Amino acid sequence: MQQLVSQLGINWELLLSQAVNFALLLIVLRIFVYKPVLKLLHDRRDKIEGGLVKADEADRRLHEVDVIGKEKIKEAEVSAMGILKKTEADAKELEAKLLAVAKQHEDEAMKSATVRLRAQEDESRRASEREAAQLVRAAIERTVELSPNAIDDALIARAVQDVKKSA
Repeated sequence: MQQLVSQLGINWELLLSQAVNFALLLIVLRIFVYKPVLKLLHDRRDKIEGGLVKADEADRRLHEVDVIGKEKIKEAEVSAMGILKKTEADAKELEAKLLAVAKQHEDEAMKSATVRLRAQEDESRRASEREAAQLVRAAIERTVELSPNAIDDALIARAVQDVKKSA
């Protein structure tokens, strides 16, 4: 076997020193390179797993927030509908009150107009009576041919009453 090794050109001392050097290199690389790289890989895997867990939690929370948001929107819509209904009811109530006030003002205006109309009728009646009295006085003056001062006011009043009865 030594002959085979020598024919191949293998030097045992050199091979053994290279094997020791390789073992030392493996130990040094394992301590200074492999362990830190392995630790770095484990740390990165942990970060990624943590990120995935956080992403799942964020998705779950986002879904919860979305559900809560939809509930709040529904509550707001219900509240808005309630406010609209209340506003409509208040508007109808206000409209009824305003109509009642307008009706009251209209009635008062009608009463006032009626009072004014009656006052005007009374005034025109009095004016007509005065005119009638003057006409009667003028007629009596012509028929009696007396002075206007001598005509009795009672006679004039009676004539006016007769005119009222006939009218």
